[in-house]
Amino acid sequence: QVQVVESGGGLVQPGGSLRLSCTVSGLNFDDYAMGWFRQSPGKEREGVSCLGWSGTSTYYVDSVKGRYTISRDNAKNTVYLQMNSLETEETAMYYCAPLLPIGCGYRNGHYYSTPVDFVKWGQGTQVTVSS
Repeated sequence: QVQVVESGGGLVQPGGSLRLSCTVSGLNFDDYAMGWFRQSPGKEREGVSCLGWSGTSTYYVDSVKGRYTISRDNAKNTVYLQMNSLETEETAMYYCAPLLPIGCGYRNGHYYSTPVDFVKWGQGTQVTVSS
């Protein structure tokens, strides 16, 4: 059974930073690309960033480029999201998920990330950006 546990969220002022972590069990972690998603109240879940199984290839939605950094430690079955210069609009619940084999990248210049069919979303970690 695949389990995903996100952590690291919290309350931060605009312009502040947070580092999120996501630990996965129940699958061969280094066989999967991984992605971070977020969902604000009343909005659909959106992909934010993803990276390939080795961590060499990383991808970001336009709104976070230059401010977020995704990384992974396959020895710890963990993926990270370093978020800098946070904005109030980025207040959301943040989730991670394993992705389809070709479910991470840019298509026609636009970011995309597609979770695996068997994804079971974790509880997420709340990020609140407020003064």
